[in-house]
Amino acid sequence: MKKIFGAKKSQDPPPSIQDATDRIYKRGDTVDEKIKKLDAELARYKEQIKKTRPGPAQEAVKARAMRILKQRKMYEGQRDMLYNQTYNLDQVAFASEGIKDAQQTMTAMKAANKELKGMMKTVRIEDIDSMQDEMMDLMDVSNEIQETLGRSYNVPDDIDEEELMGELDALEADMDFESNSVPSYLQPDKETDLDSELNLPAAPSGHAAIPANRQKKSMATCLRSL
Repeated sequence: MKKIFGAKKSQDPPPSIQDATDRIYKRGDTVDEKIKKLDAELARYKEQIKKTRPGPAQEAVKARAMRILKQRKMYEGQRDMLYNQTYNLDQVAFASEGIKDAQQTMTAMKAANKELKGMMKTVRIEDIDSMQDEMMDLMDVSNEIQETLGRSYNVPDDIDEEELMGELDALEADMDFESNSVPSYLQPDKETDLDSELNLPAAPSGHAAIPANRQKKSMATCLRSL
């Protein structure tokens, strides 16, 4: 049967957007190369027109330049068409990529939603409230234990605070009295100014001081005369 009707040929997969874009870019590059060659020929014809005198020869050069210009216009139209095609393909590619991103986002959100629902099943608000109440009770018991362990021994509970304040004031008064009644010989020494206590006169500035040995000799002569 296959020999009679022939087997079905395997169809090639359709080209992707990127493949089509690359093919159009290659065609655009080919068209640009042709336009560059035509521009070079036009420049050469322009120089010939300048150098040629008006007449049949110049008209022939102008006719060639006009033919090159028509070709150039045709290639420019093809290039513009290719640019428009690549623009459309880019728009389609952007839309396709956006849809793919949206699909991935939705898939990730669905997986996260499913996981979150599974986690919520294991957590109950009642259990959290019960745990919080239990923690508060444990904290109260811990505070009571700390207060009990920090209590002082042999301290009566029926002490009047006003009496304690009176005793404290009396103790401060006794301390002030004892500090004022300390004898002078027990008080710390004070630095005294010897010059002010002795009241010694200042040495005269106009006369020289008498040496000590001469003072002794004068005292001895006075005693002998007596």
